[in-house]
Amino acid sequence: MPAKQLVRVAAQRLGEAGVASPEHDAAELLAHVLGTTRGALLLDPPVSADQAQRYDDLLARRAAREPLQHLLGAAWFRHVEVAVGPGVFVPRPETELLAGWAIEHAAALAATGARPLVVDLCTGSGVIAKSIADEVPQARVHAVELDPPAHAWAERNLAGTGVELRLGDLATAFDDLAGQVDVLVSNPPYVPLEAWESVAVEARDHDPHLALFSGADGLDAIRVIAARGLVLLRPGGVVGVEHADAQGESAPAVFSRGGRWEEVRDHRDLAGRPRFTTARRPRHEREAVEGWSA
Repeated sequence: MPAKQLVRVAAQRLGEAGVASPEHDAAELLAHVLGTTRGALLLDPPVSADQAQRYDDLLARRAAREPLQHLLGAAWFRHVEVAVGPGVFVPRPETELLAGWAIEHAAALAATGARPLVVDLCTGSGVIAKSIADEVPQARVHAVELDPPAHAWAERNLAGTGVELRLGDLATAFDDLAGQVDVLVSNPPYVPLEAWESVAVEARDHDPHLALFSGADGLDAIRVIAARGLVLLRPGGVVGVEHADAQGESAPAVFSRGGRWEEVRDHRDLAGRPRFTTARRPRHEREAVEGWSA
C-alpha cells in the first residue's frame, strides 16, 4: 500500500482510539519506520511488507495511548532533541515558551559580557537546561532532578553540553550557589491530586507521577520554588515557573503573598491559556530569607 494511503487509514484508526493529533502521529510514525521525514511522505514512497508490519505494530501501541515520543525514542524542543522513554516526563511544546523566557534573560546578561548563572529545578529529561546551554553558550547552567530514573535520562541528554547535573531535591540543592543565581527556571509537578481523571492518558499512564502531581492544589512544588528562589537568586535575579492553565491566579499568588517578590506576572501560551509565572527578587533586599514561607 502506498505511503499516503497507509497514513490516511492509520490516522482514522488513531482518531477512533482517541489520539489528539491522529494525522500528525500517523505520519510521524511512518516517517520513523521509513527513516525519512513527514515532508518526504508527500512523494508517496513505496512501503515494503516488513515496513508495513513494523508500522502496524507501532500504530497498535499508539492506539493504546503509549506516547508518540516513546515510540520514536526522542522529543524535539526548540532547537534541540532529547532522548525520552519510560521513567521520564515527556517535554511539551508549551514549555518552549518558558524556556524562551529564560533564554532571553540569560542572553541579555551575556550581551553585557557577563557569564549568567542559570539553574533548572526539576529538570526531568534535561530539555530546558539543554536548550539554554545550546542557545546561550556563555551561560553556566546547572540542573537538578530528584527521581533516579529521570536523572539517568537527563545524564544521557546533557552529556557534552557543559551543564552540571545533580541528583537531589529542589528544596535543598545548590546551597553552594546561594545568592549567586541570575535565572531560576522550573517546569515542576503541578497537577492537583484530585485532578487524576483529567490528565491525558499518555501522561497519566506513562509519565512519572513524581513529575505530575504536587499536593491537594497542585502548588506544593511551586511554593518550595518560591521559597528556594529567595535563597538562590542574587538581588535582581528572576524566576520562571510553569503551571496548569487553571492556576493562572493561584500560581502568581504564591509569589505575591508576603511581598517578598517584585514584578510578579503571569504569561499565556500561544492558545491564550495561562502557562507560566515570573517574578524578580528585589534588587535592594537586605533581610534574611531562609525562613520565608509561601
